[in-house]
Amino acid sequence: MSYNTIERSKEQLTKEDFASDQMVKWCPGCGNHAILAAIENVFPQIGYKKENFCFVSGIGCSSRFPYYVNTYGFHSIHGRANAIATGVRLFNRGLSVWVATGDGDSLAIGGNHFIHVIRRNIDINIMLFNNEIYGLTKGQYSPTSPLGKVTKSSPQGTIEHPFTVGELVLGAQGTFFARVLDTNSKFISEVMLEAAKHDGTSVVEMLQNCIIFNDGAHKYITAKENRDDTQLYLKQGEPMIFGKDRNKGIKLGEHGLEVVTVGENGIAETDLLVHDMYRFDPGIHLMLAKMKPPHFPIALGVIRSANAPTYDQLLANQIDEAQATGKIKCVDDLLNSGDTWEI
Repeated sequence: MSYNTIERSKEQLTKEDFASDQMVKWCPGCGNHAILAAIENVFPQIGYKKENFCFVSGIGCSSRFPYYVNTYGFHSIHGRANAIATGVRLFNRGLSVWVATGDGDSLAIGGNHFIHVIRRNIDINIMLFNNEIYGLTKGQYSPTSPLGKVTKSSPQGTIEHPFTVGELVLGAQGTFFARVLDTNSKFISEVMLEAAKHDGTSVVEMLQNCIIFNDGAHKYITAKENRDDTQLYLKQGEPMIFGKDRNKGIKLGEHGLEVVTVGENGIAETDLLVHDMYRFDPGIHLMLAKMKPPHFPIALGVIRSANAPTYDQLLANQIDEAQATGKIKCVDDLLNSGDTWEI
């Protein structure tokens, strides 16, 4: 059941309709507040009946999300949000299912569930809050913490290589991947609307700040003095341009992506790469997902939105075919099938 077929509200809902009566207990200054505001803004735009939304979460600061949105929800166990969301979606296809999870919850203990829900392309929306730390358990390094990061569990610096979330998603055959910053709530809403429209698993990586245990984790791309040169906002069908003077761009060269300056060395805007998020081949999407400073800007927005069959629909098709062609139509047929006799 796609974006256009889930039952829609006959009334125009508002942000207030999705505001919970629960006290929000995130720390003041936490990036989660901006993400919550964005969701409250975008859900009325999506247009479903309020009871057709369901939030599922695991364990972590982000996983308190079901309490803070006035919808149905499950606050589940560590790492299992995507597995539970799978069950919710497959057996109630009239629900729009959303997962609130963190870099520890989904990429460590829940890593297996994460890659397989993406591989199956189940029609759920995963919001992955990435603050590059374990916040709820007080500051241990996570699967996205940078190499050498000093934390409570790595006092001499972590010696583990971090995941690049986009690379992991595309490696798992993901059909939708986007990235946003918690400093731009309006843009988060725009991207989440695109995620809701996508048939299949959508993953939105939310670069989010933990003010207590990893403050400034993303300042190398969010700081006012350099953000114009470190952020590339992707727009479908438009050339990839960025920079304070809007004169830098991304070009596809002989050895991959290159940063060029329009007007120098004969480079014109027509030489720049034009974004195509609907392209089925993930090659360029993968290169965009892996870009990061200091050599490249970080790509923000919808990087990939490819069309592919969903697990939900394929399963429904199999059930319909089995019901239409099978000899067993009821329990009596089942009990009287095979080798039976009367005594």
